[in-house]
Amino acid sequence: MSEIENNLYTNGIPEWFAGKNILISGSTGFMGKVLVEKLLRDCPDLKQLYLLIRSKRGVDPEKRRDDYFKCEVFQRLLENNNNSKIFNKIKLIKGDILETELGLDELDHNELIENVDIVIHCAANVRFDQPLKQIIEMNLGGTEKMLKLAEKIRNLKVFTHVSTSYSHCKEDVLEEREYEIDHDPLEILEMCRSLDNDVLNRMTPGLLDGLPNTYAFSKAVTEALICRYAKRLPIVVCRPSIVVAALKEPMPGWVEGVNGPTGLMVGGARGVIRTMLCNPDYPATSIPVDTAINGIIAATWDRGQIKVDEAEFYNLVVSNKYCITWGESIECGRRILNEFPLSFAIWYPAGNITQNRFIHNLKVMLFHYLPAFFIDFILRCLFLKPFLVNIQRKISMGLEMLQYYTMKTWVFKNERLEKLQLKLNSRDQEKFECFLDQVCWENFIRSYMLGIRRYILKEPMDNIPKCKKIHRALYALHIIAQIAFYILLFWLLWNNIDRLCNTIFGFNISSIKFYGKQQRMIKEGGGGGGFSSI
Repeated sequence: MSEIENNLYTNGIPEWFAGKNILISGSTGFMGKVLVEKLLRDCPDLKQLYLLIRSKRGVDPEKRRDDYFKCEVFQRLLENNNNSKIFNKIKLIKGDILETELGLDELDHNELIENVDIVIHCAANVRFDQPLKQIIEMNLGGTEKMLKLAEKIRNLKVFTHVSTSYSHCKEDVLEEREYEIDHDPLEILEMCRSLDNDVLNRMTPGLLDGLPNTYAFSKAVTEALICRYAKRLPIVVCRPSIVVAALKEPMPGWVEGVNGPTGLMVGGARGVIRTMLCNPDYPATSIPVDTAINGIIAATWDRGQIKVDEAEFYNLVVSNKYCITWGESIECGRRILNEFPLSFAIWYPAGNITQNRFIHNLKVMLFHYLPAFFIDFILRCLFLKPFLVNIQRKISMGLEMLQYYTMKTWVFKNERLEKLQLKLNSRDQEKFECFLDQVCWENFIRSYMLGIRRYILKEPMDNIPKCKKIHRALYALHIIAQIAFYILLFWLLWNNIDRLCNTIFGFNISSIKFYGKQQRMIKEGGGGGGFSSI
């Protein structure tokens, strides 16, 4: 036996989950779907998954369950298993974390209290631009209700909370531990419930106190609330970094939604995003969704077998030394886009990054808003609905939010995550890999971009030859436009050079030319009028 194997628990991950009932919130989200699929596929002997899902008027639970499994993420699972067997392990629970006592009816409430062994709380509002009242009610208020339910559960083994590694991003070094905050989380919750939006919006900058957005603030105060329950509940907090497409499972490149880097990639590939504030030398601290889910499952397994009266924390991040930089990822994406261009783009995707805010803002005006106004003007002339200026406004707001994370770097400590990987037996290290130290990032970005084409933009692979023709035509148009722009710029400068020099330097080029001509004439003895007599 190796030294590592001597430290293994008796049961591996599938064996420990066998026979257990798990309540999952946020199961309809990007991470939630991958979590459900992974548990069903690699922990086949678990007893029941209770999925907390908001009710839909006029749609019965069986229909909702069928609709849920129509997502591409479950195709591999359903192809390799008997559908009825899988379906029997799923029970949809009508509930909503925004409602009192989660909106549960008495029967469901009692069933959860009697049967649940594990709670995995994934539900959250992950948008950066939300008003404080809305995001606090969802992220802090919803978690409080889940914790109160967990206190009633008779045989709870673990309460797993999914947070974010940026919950305390004012710090330069982010460790796997609890952080003190200046606010009482319950007072924040009560304040947000009692005050109106206008008052809260005025108070928000002071409350954030250096945090970049209401999302990070909501996660920080939520973690503080969770730690209050740690003496009464077996709690583990998982902090994934920026979650992106799947590395391997359920399919390489599977992705859903256009938040974060995915939205940037779509906007860049469409030629809509032409500039972004970003330090190319900083690490792109993202993590594939399947790696993050493996970490959540492994952390839950680990927490269920240790006896401590405090919350355990795991930073689910790729260490900086193993990360690709923002600059490298953008250059890699540009190369891959030339191989697999999209069928539609507003312009040739030749955007770039800069660290200079003035240059960035100038590019935004020239390459974002100016073309948008021009195209919308043409659409109005054709009696069509304009749209591009509105899109650019939204893009600018989104970029402003994201640029905080691309213009700053952190040191993420994840020694506990590394040790967790070593606690797994050899089978589980392969099936539940959660510490990435050997990744071919170019291959990952390729599968990521192909996943965007397939799962988000719904573009078939057989249209690649046609897309390349469009791509080449856009490139030619881009070069022609650049040449025309520089010719126009040169013409404007040449025809206004006297005015510019007079404004900037206080003299005219033409007077210098005239003076030089007179001096040559004097030297050559060719007259010079008044100059020769002086």
